[in-house]
Amino acid sequence: MPVLDYPSSAAEERLLRIERRRPGADPELESRVSEILSAVRREGDAALVGFTRRFDAPEFREEQLLVSEREVQAAYDRVDRSFFDTLERARAHIEAFHRWQLRSSWFMTRDDGTFLGQILRPVASAGLYIPGGKGGETPLISTVLMTAVPARVAGVSDIAMVTPPRRDGTVNPYLLVTAKEVGVRRIHRIGSAWAVAALAFGTPSVRPVDVIVGPGNIYVTLAKKLVSGEVGIDLLAGPSEILVLADETASPEHVAADLLSQAEHDPLASAVLVTTDPSLARAAAVGLERRLGELPRRDVIREALNRYGAIFRVQNLEQAVGLANRLAPEHLEIQVRDPWACLGKIHNAGAVFIGTHTPEPIGDYFAGPNHVLPTAGTARFASALSVDHFVKKTSIVAYSQEAFARDAEAVMQLARLEGLDAHAASIRARMEADQR
Repeated sequence: MPVLDYPSSAAEERLLRIERRRPGADPELESRVSEILSAVRREGDAALVGFTRRFDAPEFREEQLLVSEREVQAAYDRVDRSFFDTLERARAHIEAFHRWQLRSSWFMTRDDGTFLGQILRPVASAGLYIPGGKGGETPLISTVLMTAVPARVAGVSDIAMVTPPRRDGTVNPYLLVTAKEVGVRRIHRIGSAWAVAALAFGTPSVRPVDVIVGPGNIYVTLAKKLVSGEVGIDLLAGPSEILVLADETASPEHVAADLLSQAEHDPLASAVLVTTDPSLARAAAVGLERRLGELPRRDVIREALNRYGAIFRVQNLEQAVGLANRLAPEHLEIQVRDPWACLGKIHNAGAVFIGTHTPEPIGDYFAGPNHVLPTAGTARFASALSVDHFVKKTSIVAYSQEAFARDAEAVMQLARLEGLDAHAASIRARMEADQR
């Protein structure tokens, strides 16, 4: 993991490499995903079974597409009883945070009798994509919570979950229990692009949904991209990333541990330290190497750090903040003497973690804010998964005769300028009727 002075040509070269890991168009891969979507639209359940047998569970059968209530209940006997307390505490924190995001319908009136407003309603149904996690052996409990809880808070009545089965066709019991506890109505054991297709188009076994949310691999991401517009989606998630902004007050051990926490996700993950202190840069680099040897996913981490990791030594805090805003990281930790003074200068970040006792995993699992976050620089314009992703807004317009008479000529002028004579005629017909 290189230690580089910024600004410099070497630092700029590394920055460009990190920035260019943003997922671009891959026509060949997108074409393969498009073929999968077409197969599911055309063949329905038969396509889902075929893809699942080929890639996940060789003995998979059509009747397994929907997880039965009996299977869900049996899962309760297979989880550690202490898990329920942990699950409830995490759920309560996440729900409390997302309830603050709820907004109300609103209305306004004018003296001329005009009535305007906006009605907010939840979508009728939502689909949650939950990745398999090492063949189903590392259940992504937190992703179930982070996708289902805001949907429930928004008021979605039909929440479906899709997740790839394990090789024997089963689903990890911890996933089943979590889904049941947070209000998921139906669970389908399907994954990858064909699961997204099933949620978008529907099959005899999978009712279609209005919105699809949740992270996944490149096949899932491209599938969401291709069905977007037919259904709503949250965002196009890429590999995980973290940027730690630190000065001489930061602990190099903490910094190293936090960088590794994201690098272990994926060989494409990015882990960056930006520091004003040269000694911290050196100590953190040493800490990374030492800690790396203790971790089971060290090969994945080493590849990620070699390809998309960096330690940038900057001259002052202003440069550090500028660099952070340029990279617009998914996760930004601020470990400096006065982190609150920095916060107002941060414009681009998916989530910000402030102070030495707020490592990124606190947000991943427990604090309450959503961990489905914009990646690959998209925090410049995108936001975390929220209640808003499950809500639609309908505008309301009611004009009185007085208000209509006041605005009619102006509306007709605009319509004629746009060459839409029938629009103008609609207004004229009422004007003539009112003048009789």
